[in-house]
Amino acid sequence: MTDSAAAVIGANSEVVLHFDLKLSDGSAADSTRVHNKPAKLRIGDGSLTANFEACLLGLKVGERKSFTLAPEDAFGMPNPDNIHHMERSRFSAETPPEVGAIIAFTQRDGAEIPGIIREVEGASVTVDFNHPLAGQTVIFDVEIISISAE
Repeated sequence: MTDSAAAVIGANSEVVLHFDLKLSDGSAADSTRVHNKPAKLRIGDGSLTANFEACLLGLKVGERKSFTLAPEDAFGMPNPDNIHHMERSRFSAETPPEVGAIIAFTQRDGAEIPGIIREVEGASVTVDFNHPLAGQTVIFDVEIISISAE
């Protein structure tokens, strides 16, 4: 189908959109406009929460919308099980553990997961593997670029 035949976002739509993501205090968290690279996603593929998808349903090409998502509808709440204590010796001289640094850790399956260094105390390093925006209310400003159906 062409964009004109699928002018409204529906259940299996593939959507190309620009978004600006802000925190509730108005500070910018992310934007596809910075590098002019719009995001591409498919409704119903599980990459977005149901409430986020519900906010997009029914939008048309060229339409702009702003919506606020509670933490559980955006990046979730922080999970204490995602906070780990590691030995300082596991860190290399090239990537020393510094509070606030985001370091990529390789999992057993070879996939990489980012962790934020929360605390460095003696030989112990506290690493938070929660999404950096977990627990935050976020505001999405979206602009729909194109819509296509399967």
